[in-house]
Amino acid sequence: MKTLWSDTNAEKITNDPLQLRVYSSRLLGQSPELVLHGGGNTSVKITEKNLFGEDEEILYVKGSGWDLATIEAEGFAPVRLNILQHMASLDQLSDSDMVRMQRAAMSNPYAPNPSVEAVLHAIIPFRFVDHTHADAVVTITNTADGEERIKQVVGDRVLIVPYVMPGFILAKKIFEMTRDINWADYDGMVLLNHGVFTFDDDAKASYEKMIRLVSVAEDYIAAQTTAIACADSNVKTDLQLLARTRKKASALRGTAVYALSDNSPESYAFASLDNVDTIASRGPLTPDHIIRTKQLPLIIHENTGHDVTEVDEYADAYRAYFDRNADAHQHCLDPSPRWAVWKKQGLISFGTTLKEARIISDISRHTIKAIQLAEQLGGWQALPEKDLFDMEYWELEQAKLNKNKKHPEFQGKIALVTGAASGIGRACVEALLEKGAAVAALDIDPSINGLFNRKDVLEINADVSDDTALKNAVEKTVQHFGGLDILVTNAGIFTANENIEYMSDDTWQRSMDINLTSHQRLMKYCIPFLRHGIDPAIVIIASKNVPAPGPGAAAYSAAKAGLTQLARVAAFELGKDNIRVNTIHPNAVFDTGVWTDDMLEGRAKSYGISVDEYKANNVLHTAVTSKNVAAMMCAMAGETFAKTTGAQVPVDGGNERVI
Repeated sequence: MKTLWSDTNAEKITNDPLQLRVYSSRLLGQSPELVLHGGGNTSVKITEKNLFGEDEEILYVKGSGWDLATIEAEGFAPVRLNILQHMASLDQLSDSDMVRMQRAAMSNPYAPNPSVEAVLHAIIPFRFVDHTHADAVVTITNTADGEERIKQVVGDRVLIVPYVMPGFILAKKIFEMTRDINWADYDGMVLLNHGVFTFDDDAKASYEKMIRLVSVAEDYIAAQTTAIACADSNVKTDLQLLARTRKKASALRGTAVYALSDNSPESYAFASLDNVDTIASRGPLTPDHIIRTKQLPLIIHENTGHDVTEVDEYADAYRAYFDRNADAHQHCLDPSPRWAVWKKQGLISFGTTLKEARIISDISRHTIKAIQLAEQLGGWQALPEKDLFDMEYWELEQAKLNKNKKHPEFQGKIALVTGAASGIGRACVEALLEKGAAVAALDIDPSINGLFNRKDVLEINADVSDDTALKNAVEKTVQHFGGLDILVTNAGIFTANENIEYMSDDTWQRSMDINLTSHQRLMKYCIPFLRHGIDPAIVIIASKNVPAPGPGAAAYSAAKAGLTQLARVAAFELGKDNIRVNTIHPNAVFDTGVWTDDMLEGRAKSYGISVDEYKANNVLHTAVTSKNVAAMMCAMAGETFAKTTGAQVPVDGGNERVI
């Protein structure tokens, strides 16, 4: 591991210890082998003047909820050092009392809650303290003879601490262990199965001690092991099984989740190991990960077919694990898996948000690497089950889970929108995103690529009249997010204004191909996945021309009428699968690419009114926008229309001919 320290950058803030703390914390956070998604914590001790002009020793320690990779000065909680040190001398202290006392000891009540390791940071008599969950160190300690190995690796200047629960118990343990030691004789501490501490009065020295200590562990592993196998997967993902597994995981969790599959060479090789069932089922890399990953992954066997009983078996095993370890006052968390090893395929990570799923995916990749290395060091051995349970059900960890219980309506859901590059389609994508969905945005216009530039949007450049491209787009959506819940079939064209007598064959056929047939084919490919969706819904964007056609629009009107009839039949056919099918008939939606300024001016002039008057030429005298149509789409896809199917709703400001 290489140091990232820059004397040039550090010199700019050398007189500001808190900014130095921010700088070196970010260096640690930039290395996922040290700190992964919010793990680890750092601190600095600073003498400050209080309101009475008296000197006061303050411990600035990482605040709860902040990530070292991006932390700012306000991410550190200022706590009075003498109170924290006095807390360490107590014989007992409950978690809730510890949190309350730390909070009461803060010099700024508006700062975030201090890390649960604040007391431990306080008793280490150095200005800068760094704590990471370094993969290499934890990998070595997660072996049968891990304590002896790590002693051999790090030498006498590192204190070895047996595993105990984080928080006050850990601080008390180290307080007692270090009563009679000379701290200057040590560069750091290794907490078995947990992580590493380094410390110094100089920020650079503490940081570089961490780098050296972890580098020694990495070198030891490299010398004792061979390269981990990688293998390219030629196996086609069973997308039906993926969607079914996601649905079952969502049901067990009580909310929609994403299911991100990882078929990378590393993940595929791990999932193809003969003993993967055994080695993957011994526990997490560190107990800190258990709040995200649970104790064990789901194991999906390669010959499962479309059966998902393994998810139910996982849930039963989790409940049994709870029953073996729980106290009478504890309540079982949801038994849904957070990640899976899909044998001969790869890994899957489940999350109610894409961020959560990707964090779990990152943790899983680090875990499978550590498992394979530890197996070569004598055998992977995580903490005993009871220790892991106590960490998972620790009240301070549970408090993190209970934050932000409210979530957007479509969080965890997956939508596919066609004609997504402009107008109504684009507004539908934006509305779905605002309500928390992940969206596959499809359009024939190449501008769709890079249009949204978000991780929760899969941009697909495809022609809906190309059957193969359409099928591939649906499969790509399921492969990317894990399933499909909402279909907004919107893509369409306005054909030339031609009377029936003089209409070209091309005008008629082109309208039928795009405005009708492509929708039928899209539904055909989506229905097998919607059947395993979460509260699945199809919303079809038709037209005012269905109830109120006009001359010269036969090709367009007939296709949209056929589309509406298709939706009605689909509502009948899919009702047994609880798939709702509803239709919107927009009219006079002028904020689309079809309506140019010249066209609007020409139409308004022909009526002898202004452009604004023309836009509001309806019963309500109001302009209708793409956002209005998108809002109705969200209502139809969501709870508002939960008991409605086969409906047709105009969004037109009130059209006299329709009424």
